[in-house]
Amino acid sequence: MTSPTGPALRLTVYIGENDTWHHKPLYSEIVHRAHAAGLAGASVFRGIEGFGTASRIHTSRLLSLSEDLPVAVVVVDAEERIRAFLPQLDELVGEGLVTLEECEVVRSVRHTPDPDGTDPEGKKSL
Repeated sequence: MTSPTGPALRLTVYIGENDTWHHKPLYSEIVHRAHAAGLAGASVFRGIEGFGTASRIHTSRLLSLSEDLPVAVVVVDAEERIRAFLPQLDELVGEGLVTLEECEVVRSVRHTPDPDGTDPEGKKSL
């Protein structure tokens, strides 16, 4: 992000867990492309129940219906950076829902590993 706080845009991509791009999970491809584009960050959230335009309910409660659960990929960054990323989503997302919402970043703290490459909890940083 250009500034750690202030106005921003939240991009949310709603897809199915089993959606793929060249035999890889689609959510993973979106995250990796957001990273390569230099966006501030991306998170993937797996839903426990939901339905989309096909009106088929997917749920984790019944084993027979626990396939293809809903997934949301969320990215927050400055508006111009998010809008510049949208053409990549046009290429990737054939079925799904893409939304944009104005939001305000009130706190943004960067994680900085210790000089030896470990984080404060002692785990190796990538």
